[in-house]
Amino acid sequence: CALTKSLSGWHVEKTIFRFNQHVPDKGQNMDIAAPASVAPLDPAKFRNSLFTAAGENRASVSLTQLQTLWINTGTLCNLTCANCYIESSPTNDRLSYITSSEVEAYLDEIVADGLGTEKIGLTGGEPFMNPDIIPMLDAILTRGLRALVLTNGMKPLWKVRDQLLALKEAHADKLVIRVSIDHYAQAPHEKERGPRSWETAIEGLTWLNENGFALNIAGRTFGDETEDELRAGYAGMFDRLGLTIDPQNPVDLVLFPEMDELADVPEITTDCWGILNVSPDAMMCATSRMVIKRRGATKPVVVPCTLLPYDDRFEMGETLAKAAADVPLNHPHCANFCVLGGGACSVG
Repeated sequence: CALTKSLSGWHVEKTIFRFNQHVPDKGQNMDIAAPASVAPLDPAKFRNSLFTAAGENRASVSLTQLQTLWINTGTLCNLTCANCYIESSPTNDRLSYITSSEVEAYLDEIVADGLGTEKIGLTGGEPFMNPDIIPMLDAILTRGLRALVLTNGMKPLWKVRDQLLALKEAHADKLVIRVSIDHYAQAPHEKERGPRSWETAIEGLTWLNENGFALNIAGRTFGDETEDELRAGYAGMFDRLGLTIDPQNPVDLVLFPEMDELADVPEITTDCWGILNVSPDAMMCATSRMVIKRRGATKPVVVPCTLLPYDDRFEMGETLAKAAADVPLNHPHCANFCVLGGGACSVG
């Protein structure tokens, strides 16, 4: 059928893209910029929430349970990474710093409505730049919820390390820190994150490990290495640093596929679930939502997931109750990252 051909063509194109990249020896400087040969996104796609450009029924995902609530703490960051999907930087404040009181309103809604949420994820930007990060974490942890913080492990973390230690002592493994180390070698990592970003991140990671924090690592899949090769490379890095992290465990080491919303990708129809043998219940938006606060807004709003902070079409309202509606897979990230790439931010 046409859908199968479309998916097959996309996989062939992605394979060509991988092998046409110029990638020097592993561990050396990799060219991770998208090559010009990648087909641009068809402008007719992802325009209608109900139907694809070909007129087929667009797939959607129902919320099965709000297992994870993500909080975007703000898009400001101490780094400007080459391929940051949210374009965080020292000057990007499109998403403002959310306050502790605003976060607590959502925590109270979780309790009042008996949503059964288990984990609150904090992402940015760099969460440790938000001046309310410690009160936020305290509010989450004192309610008995697990907290997962995504960080680059650099200077903003160092500024709150005493308060962070106190939270860890009080709540132990309910506080998990996920440090972004884009590659197990310095050169590829700094190709993405900039000069002198490696040593400071490793210093922060080492400090967290030595002080007994529960740790995850977030890596990337750019370059021509297979997942097995990447996990073997990280295993060597973990051994050198004395980290007690299992590189084969997809929770301990999360490897994220690359995303490019300007590259062409098939739209996901209702027939795709059967063709791909993928369940809608396995999608990120089946078990999570994200709270954001736009620059200049008086209140936060809820969006389906961490990948769609800027697209106004995915705004679901100011409360978690309003955000329980089905999510149409009407964005390239829905196809590339979630359905076809198998990515999820909430593993574990």
